[in-house]
Amino acid sequence: MKVQEILISIVLLSLAGCQPAGKAILTDPTPSSGIAVGFEPTASLEAQVSPATVLTDSLGREIVLDKLPERVVIAGRAAQLILHAAFMFDEADTRVVAMEQRTQRDVSILPLVDSAYADAIQLQRDASAEAIAAVNPDVVLLKSYLAGSLGAPLETLGLTTIYLDLETPEQFFRDVRILGTLFGHPERAEEVLAFYQKRLDLVSRTAATVPAEARPHVLLLQYTDQGGKVAVNVPPASWLQTTLVQLAGGEPVWLDAAGSGWTVVDLEQIAAWDPDYVFVVNYDGDPAPATQALRADRGWVALKAVREGHLLGFPGDFASWDQPDTRWILGLEWLASRLLPDGTFSFDFQAEMRAFYQELYGLDQAAFETHVLPLLNGNYAP
Repeated sequence: MKVQEILISIVLLSLAGCQPAGKAILTDPTPSSGIAVGFEPTASLEAQVSPATVLTDSLGREIVLDKLPERVVIAGRAAQLILHAAFMFDEADTRVVAMEQRTQRDVSILPLVDSAYADAIQLQRDASAEAIAAVNPDVVLLKSYLAGSLGAPLETLGLTTIYLDLETPEQFFRDVRILGTLFGHPERAEEVLAFYQKRLDLVSRTAATVPAEARPHVLLLQYTDQGGKVAVNVPPASWLQTTLVQLAGGEPVWLDAAGSGWTVVDLEQIAAWDPDYVFVVNYDGDPAPATQALRADRGWVALKAVREGHLLGFPGDFASWDQPDTRWILGLEWLASRLLPDGTFSFDFQAEMRAFYQELYGLDQAAFETHVLPLLNGNYAP
């Protein structure tokens, strides 16, 4: 090699060695929350460093990642609700490498929509920060109310956490966009949200035509009979269940009795409300046994909703449609079909379910009919 070529090679090697290593910076209003995660430095002058990924999570923290995460872990309470949102993106198949399974019902949709499900690490329920760290995640997705109990220990171990809410329609729209950024597919996020917005707008426009005095009085409750003791509970005023009733044109009767979580109410109070409609939710399965028990109860027979055949089980399939899950849009449409005046809002439940699973999860007609329709429960039919 000529002397001139040797000198050029030395210079190039020196310049390559000066390239800075990338890092992910997590910024927060509190100065102590910053962490850094390194990746391999560039190997040559020709190598291109990927532009940083910047997002703001549900707690308002700006998170900067040097590259799109390749190992995403979803854990903690309500992990299933985050998983259902994440798998509306094809990228989740290969990037969600570990999950905490918290299925409410016997069957999960994840094996159906996740081609790599068999290879994913199944974390134990209430997995510790150390157990999560052991799978070497690039980022961990958690519900925001876990920031102190699980998020803080994870961050102490040097892991990047991203918090989502998904608790209201507004939060759902924001958090789907966060997932779109995280998976490097913001266009898909907008496609998903267009599906929701179209249906939300239709319900809202129709409900707006109903005068306030004509809105039916509604009671939505959770029925439990643990230990043979029957209890009925109402949700907080700020929860999605209440919002869905209001968006669908109903007037929740339980707001004054609502607490910070599911709150027990007695039959005397329910009789005083005497609602036009009663909707019963069951997160463990079919609400039919609960609705049958209430219709047979002598104390409930006198209620207007029972006399007029308006005590109904809230529909569900893999999960109940009333909760902060991707299926809340189906729940909203179903409620509107029940609460809005006859002829003002039609809801073809099979067509809407088919569109939901095809457009959001990529299921074809055969998969929908084989794996989804048989799970449908509640009083879904008109």
